[in-house]
Amino acid sequence: MILEIIVVLIVILLSMTIHEAMHAFMGYALGDNTAKEEGRLTLNPIRHIDPVMTILLPLIMVILHAPVFGGAKPVPFNPNRVRFGDWGAALVALSGPITNLIIAFIAFGVGVFSGVINNAGAVQPTIFGLIISTAVSVNLGFFVFNMLPIPPLDGSRILYAVAPDGVRGVMQKIEQNGILLVMIIVVLFSDVIGQVMSGCIQAILRVFMNIFGV
Repeated sequence: MILEIIVVLIVILLSMTIHEAMHAFMGYALGDNTAKEEGRLTLNPIRHIDPVMTILLPLIMVILHAPVFGGAKPVPFNPNRVRFGDWGAALVALSGPITNLIIAFIAFGVGVFSGVINNAGAVQPTIFGLIISTAVSVNLGFFVFNMLPIPPLDGSRILYAVAPDGVRGVMQKIEQNGILLVMIIVVLFSDVIGQVMSGCIQAILRVFMNIFGV
């Protein structure tokens, strides 16, 4: 368990650092300097860690043997500065979870080509196997969780791009206390969220297995 926790923490720190940095780099590429001005245009984990969402929540999920998910300090950006309006803001938001999906895909591929993941999709019980399986599961967990359309999670930015003004106003009010709302939802609906996430993760893994022929 101790080794598993150490591996999970390392994977989480690396994955969430890249996740948040991609938000910052995408915003900067689309013309918004906000993240750069606040020192978030960096791969330094210390600039992105949230003690509760990045460390405590994922560790609780590991202890409960539930799908691992969490977050980090949101990268600030000004949607009025980015090119392409609401769709530009959606691109900034999606760049984080899509990065997690890509990391999971690459880790799965490395597992297959190295023989750690066999033809049945099972992972060898080695330290390298633990690293690969953790990288896949953690990043898929972050991808699915952050795509939930709940402000301030990344998936809500897609709704901003298509929702009428009245709905946007409600979402903006929710976003002011978004992290608290997310924590309440996680506590109250942990079983439902866990089932939804598990189903989505299993579906993505089946796609990975079909792509790599395992």
